Amino acid sequence: MAAGFGTRLGSLTELRPKPMLPLCGSPLIEWAVLYLRHQGVRELVINLHHMGEQIEAYLGDGSRYGLAIVYSREATILGTGGGLREARSLLDDGKGTPIVVMNGKILMELQLAAVLDHHRRTGAEATWVMRDDLEGVWGGSLAARSDGRMVNFLGERLATAAGTNSEDRRLMFTGVHVFAPEFLDRIPTQGEQCIARTAYRTLFHEGGRFQTFVTPGYWWEHSTPDRYLAGIRNVLDGKVSLPHAKYRLRGVHPSARIDAKAALIDPVWVGPNVRILAGATVGPHVQLDSGVRVASGLHLHNCAVWSNVDVRRNLGDEIVAI
Repeated sequence: MAAGFGTRLGSLTELRPKPMLPLCGSPLIEWAVLYLRHQGVRELVINLHHMGEQIEAYLGDGSRYGLAIVYSREATILGTGGGLREARSLLDDGKGTPIVVMNGKILMELQLAAVLDHHRRTGAEATWVMRDDLEGVWGGSLAARSDGRMVNFLGERLATAAGTNSEDRRLMFTGVHVFAPEFLDRIPTQGEQCIARTAYRTLFHEGGRFQTFVTPGYWWEHSTPDRYLAGIRNVLDGKVSLPHAKYRLRGVHPSARIDAKAALIDPVWVGPNVRILAGATVGPHVQLDSGVRVASGLHLHNCAVWSNVDVRRNLGDEIVAI
């Protein structure tokens, strides 16, 4: 899912759509593609709207990844439900093959085969990948039992859920879900486009076939400037294992030129063809995308600089895009 406006990122998404935010050498959408390939997926459908041409130009038809990528181009923003309904002819192979959906803004550790196995074993129509809601973000509005059944959904209680609330596991949604193609029939043909308040709500109240899979692994979404910078720090600090990475997750690209009188303070990610001049101090927690030039004598820390920017002032706790 890659069509959204990314409004919480402010002016950054006037330049690039959210899935094109760079993180250690790859935009978020490429991280998603590399992850899915690593998990055995070979056919991808990407929905597009806001600046979608950038995503399509970057990924192409997927052949350079050994994948087949096709695009669903939304003339107007449709929401998750509308986007999936619009792309149905591209998603449903007519053989009942489960459809995996993930947001194009996340980085995670998840064994997709285990999710699909749980989905099949439980006979679910749909399965949400969840995390423990340790911070109470969802306030108990999502909860499941030990067998994976969703018993609280958006503040509503499953009528057949016996037992007490103390048996419930409070959860939050990761933006990853798996469903049978027929689930798409539940999406309204018009009107409300929120798939949770429509299709998932009706499935929930039917009981039994709405399952959860709880993952303990790393998960992060990058929907605000602060969360984007925190996500970069997490990767640089080694808080996530990403065996599908295109580049090393920290360090200096071989083509970068670092003056002998410049200083790097780990952890940093210095991309291709970056130039750092004498007297500059870079780090910790700095990401310099390809072609960045850092002037002499500057100090950079906890920041991300996008490609081909000439840095001419000290930077800290910020993102520099142009």
